[in-house]
Amino acid sequence: MKELTGVAEEPVSALAVFRNRPFLILWLSQVATQVGGNMVLYGLSVVVFTASGSSSAVSILLISFLAPAVIFGALAGVYVDRFDRRLVLVATSLVRAVLFLLLALVGTNVGVILLLNLVVSIATTFFAPAELSVIPRVVPRAQLTAANGIFTLTLNAAFALGYALLGPLVVAIAGPTILIGVVAVLYLVSAGLCWTLAPAPPLPLPAGHDTLHDAGAAVGSVIGQLREGISYIRANPTVAWALTYLGVAASIVGILGALGPGFAVHVLNLTSKDFVVVVLPLGFGVVAGVLLVNAIRTLVPRRRTIEVGLVTLGICLVLITIANPISELLQRLSAAQPVLDASALVSVLAVVVAIAFIAGIAYAAVAIPAQTEMQEVIPEDVRGRVFGILNTLVSIGSFLPIIIVGTVSDALGPAPVLLAAASLVGLSGVGSIVLRGRQQRMPPPGVESELPIPGPSPDEP
Repeated sequence: MKELTGVAEEPVSALAVFRNRPFLILWLSQVATQVGGNMVLYGLSVVVFTASGSSSAVSILLISFLAPAVIFGALAGVYVDRFDRRLVLVATSLVRAVLFLLLALVGTNVGVILLLNLVVSIATTFFAPAELSVIPRVVPRAQLTAANGIFTLTLNAAFALGYALLGPLVVAIAGPTILIGVVAVLYLVSAGLCWTLAPAPPLPLPAGHDTLHDAGAAVGSVIGQLREGISYIRANPTVAWALTYLGVAASIVGILGALGPGFAVHVLNLTSKDFVVVVLPLGFGVVAGVLLVNAIRTLVPRRRTIEVGLVTLGICLVLITIANPISELLQRLSAAQPVLDASALVSVLAVVVAIAFIAGIAYAAVAIPAQTEMQEVIPEDVRGRVFGILNTLVSIGSFLPIIIVGTVSDALGPAPVLLAAASLVGLSGVGSIVLRGRQQRMPPPGVESELPIPGPSPDEP
């Protein structure tokens, strides 16, 4: 299945992808919305906690941020497939800009803040599948891996940049109200950028389907099309496995976010704010992973890259829970060789940084190939609803830890919970190797036979 991208094939590299003007515009829109969204989440957390004095209120804020994607994500994908995706990107950016301006004016009314934030999150559930569906329209197939690597890197960097750096910085200098106003401007910029993209109209509805207006108006028809999207996933093992891989990766991000501060204190013997020693090297590892995945994409079968990434990620999570004993062992070995003072290289911080860096590479090895595989094999007429389901799955992976993991960690401690998560991640990689069987080598770029042949064969890519 070839995409009519309207751009010439270029050497596969990040620079080549950025020379693709439509992709650059889409990426800049992603930067504005992702960084801005994380900034405003921090600012609203400060406002809600200051106004209520309750951590539970902050938890409700986070749930209102994530729950709409869990509930409406797949449903939003159905509508995305029925409208011009460029207009979806523009409209959802404008709606969120207006809502952020309202949030900047409501002061400390926690109830109104939660309500407006909920509507913002609902609008985001329409933006995400539309954005993912546009990528393969504007990027040649040979550049999809590099393009998805850039988007994955941006997604991970946006949290650190927005929530951990720019959000706190702007709040400290100007206060949360100014921060929310700045974010509203970023979303207006996103709308303007998306407006310059070429139209991305939907394909004609197949015979027997309702018209566009009927599909948008009748809830029963929407649910029926949603079932079709789920049926498509169930009937296509390659897509189902890719969704599974991405769901596992997302769950680890959610678990680390929920356990981070307590893990730093109780396992690493640091302060809660020192969890940055895990987050930053993890981000740098993702950068390295993006480069590595793009370099080996024609040398290593895509599924093997994912499976090795899952197993490696599981091992890294186990090792990071025993960073203190590892450091003590290395210090004893270093002391036995007094020729060179390596105490700094074997400290707990050094061990954690090294493990987190490798974990970041492993995460990229899972997320990027899995998303690329989906974009290559999913027909355009169902991409919106499948990516809507993907957005739901990813959100569930982040949403459930907030509800479950924190409570379990308070009772048992963060280390056992992280060890359990590590076991599940590693076993998912082993299970993929065992259950999916042999792996064919990837054909050279441009060979159309890369697409799987339908059937029960275990050799699908």
